[in-house]
Amino acid sequence: MKLAIMQPYFFPYICYWQAIAAVDKYVVYDDVNYIKGGWVNRNRILVGNSAKFVTLALDKSSPYKKINEIDILQYGKQNAVNAIENAYRKAPYFKEIFPFIKSIIANQEPNLAEYLYSQIKNVANYLNITTKLLLSSRDVEKDSALKGQEKVLDICKRLGATQYINAIGGQELYSASEFEKNGIALNFLKTHNIEYKQFDNTFVPNLSILDALMFNPVENVKRMLSKMEFV
Repeated sequence: MKLAIMQPYFFPYICYWQAIAAVDKYVVYDDVNYIKGGWVNRNRILVGNSAKFVTLALDKSSPYKKINEIDILQYGKQNAVNAIENAYRKAPYFKEIFPFIKSIIANQEPNLAEYLYSQIKNVANYLNITTKLLLSSRDVEKDSALKGQEKVLDICKRLGATQYINAIGGQELYSASEFEKNGIALNFLKTHNIEYKQFDNTFVPNLSILDALMFNPVENVKRMLSKMEFV
């Protein structure tokens, strides 16, 4: 059984969705500490011809709190909607995708983890990804005294994983030999080069999935999910 574990992010970029599509079960890791300045409540969109952040405003966020202990400031949602609308109103698939995105952002769930989990499920369904999604704090038993790799291994064993998939950026965090000792193969997902037309600009990579959906028919975005390899 292939398993991946990742924190919830706000409309993450294509690699996140490739990982979900590539595994049998995907753990949305919400009972870990919030990282200020990370990707949990923000991502990058195309504004003009450069990448700019769109941010989901939070109530008293802190690196001393877990993601599932933080609430969203409801008024900030409209700011995110406005930023996305202004950035992409002239994009070729804006009319098709914007109402869907707007409805996701408008979700009245106050808890950040539950809100992002709902967002991830909705986008996964839109992309016809059938992977079983699990919310770590609610759906996964674990030894919370463990940290880092040991905690990931514990989750893998409890869920019956035979292969653990992580983003390529995590290569220095995990030891293949330690996973092998526990009967689990360790692989990293490497995204192939993905480019598409963004207005008449030079292509700006590694933006939110919002960007791919605004500039491509959904069937093309679905095909992008397979443009990767395990290393």
